[in-house]
Amino acid sequence: MVNSVSNEELIELITKQVLSQLTAGINSSDTKTNAAPARVGRMRLEEVGTAEVGKRSDEVVVAVGPAFGKTQTETIVGIPHDDVLREVLAGIEEEGMVPRVVRSLRTSDVSFMANNAAKLSGSGIGIGIQSKGTTVIHQKDLEPLNNLELFPQCPLIDRETFRAIGKNAAKYAKGESPDPVPVKNDQMARPRYQAKSAVLHIKETEHVVPNAKPIELKVVFE
Repeated sequence: MVNSVSNEELIELITKQVLSQLTAGINSSDTKTNAAPARVGRMRLEEVGTAEVGKRSDEVVVAVGPAFGKTQTETIVGIPHDDVLREVLAGIEEEGMVPRVVRSLRTSDVSFMANNAAKLSGSGIGIGIQSKGTTVIHQKDLEPLNNLELFPQCPLIDRETFRAIGKNAAKYAKGESPDPVPVKNDQMARPRYQAKSAVLHIKETEHVVPNAKPIELKVVFE
């Protein structure tokens, strides 16, 4: 007879196993960056060097997670990463601002990713996107765990929401005070996706490179 296992117990078990593997292989080749272009659908992500602080006041920097478009290619609900970036970048451009994309390597925490993006941005506004879809709009003068807008329930973020996130980030960059992006509410989303969310985050964290600088990405839609 198979004993039932709760989501919390499953997450704890998986976390212990993965952390054990990470500890054992922290100096392995898994922590090395891969300069080969990442491809998702009709999108190509080319690494073009270390990301520098921007000087353009009309830019919004978008930081994607270490596994984004590489070992993970879609959000927790199956939205392809090329669609995610296409919508976010389009939202920024529709407001007359210029997007710039970087890959976060030293962290998989979306708050710190977004804060780092904001500090790289000439406008002081950045967006962080985990591979599973969790997203944050940040401002460089805020503490990492504070933010302008947080979208923690990644299962409820659809293409329209990603586009709206890009638009709002651009509005903040222009000095406006937009209404927060409307978010759906589903009390069952968290328990339904909790285990999968934990696994995806753990798998992304496997690709974190301690103290690594963010990488500038050239996004090509074919």
